[in-house]
Amino acid sequence: MNGPHDMGGFTGFGPVRPEVNEPVFHEEWESRVFALVNAVSSTDTWPGNRAFRESLPAVQYWRASYYEIWFEAMLQVLAERGIIAIPDQPPRAELPLTGVPTAAAMAAMLRRGAPENRLADWPQKFAMGSAVRTRNTNPALHTRLPRFARGRIGEIAGVHGTFAYPDSQVRGLGDDPQWLYSVRFSTQALWGKDSPDAIFLDLWEPYLEVAA
Repeated sequence: MNGPHDMGGFTGFGPVRPEVNEPVFHEEWESRVFALVNAVSSTDTWPGNRAFRESLPAVQYWRASYYEIWFEAMLQVLAERGIIAIPDQPPRAELPLTGVPTAAAMAAMLRRGAPENRLADWPQKFAMGSAVRTRNTNPALHTRLPRFARGRIGEIAGVHGTFAYPDSQVRGLGDDPQWLYSVRFSTQALWGKDSPDAIFLDLWEPYLEVAA
């Protein structure tokens, strides 16, 4: 995307410029952070890392690279468990880890992945071709609904099935499975731009309502 909206709908961050033949890790320390976060979080019922990433101060979050955010959030998680102390933060009672990750177990976990498809026992609310409007909300915590697409009218272009709802997972409220749709938006609907182009966003059912 060559517009200015590359941070979940915020403007002013410049265009997204894909890196040709981008490596998995740009520096060795990134691979170490990736390994450490996954190893620690696999030991027991560890707090959700994403919530801690998104609790970082906005300016720090915007200026940091992907794995810098992972690292800073991991420090907050460890401080929350009382395993490390961070200056100017109150000490916490230590909660010991249960379980020790092994190289074999970690390799198996990465090969297996973490599928997010879940069963839901209610029918989908929207059919193919239905006109929908995205809810114009500004939640304090995690959402997958970009700012530039809030309060906009689109059309259901695909139904993926039911998956864990990340907004619920981040709040520690469980998977709360929801229907997931592919929604087509014209550039006119999003930005008032007269163009044959369209944007497709994968959006959960709670983000959508019937277009009036």
